[in-house]
Amino acid sequence: QVQLVESGGGLVQAGDSLRPSCVASGRTFSSYAANWFRQAPGKERELLAAITTQGGSAYYAGSVKGRFTISRDNAKSTVYLQMNSLKPEDTAVYYCAADPGGSSRYRIWGQGTQVTVSI
Repeated sequence: QVQLVESGGGLVQAGDSLRPSCVASGRTFSSYAANWFRQAPGKERELLAAITTQGGSAYYAGSVKGRFTISRDNAKSTVYLQMNSLKPEDTAVYYCAADPGGSSRYRIWGQGTQVTVSI
């Protein structure tokens, strides 16, 4: 089973960019679909983007489509979330999640990384 560690969050100004990354331990990361979620204070966790095991297909929530891009490098066991044109409402804890064999039934979560966007 893989373990996930996110990094790359931080404090930025509106309009800036960030690229959090999520590194997976273990040798089978290429068999996991990957996702990015976020959770703002007082709100439910929200799925932002998902990518298939080999990166051939991706899904985006309407709130981030056109601004965020999910990608992965299986050789580095890493998934990225390129975030452009950040807004204050993007402020949240961002979580990486991996689905073994593409199924969410046994989803694995990272610990999260804080992203704060100031005006």
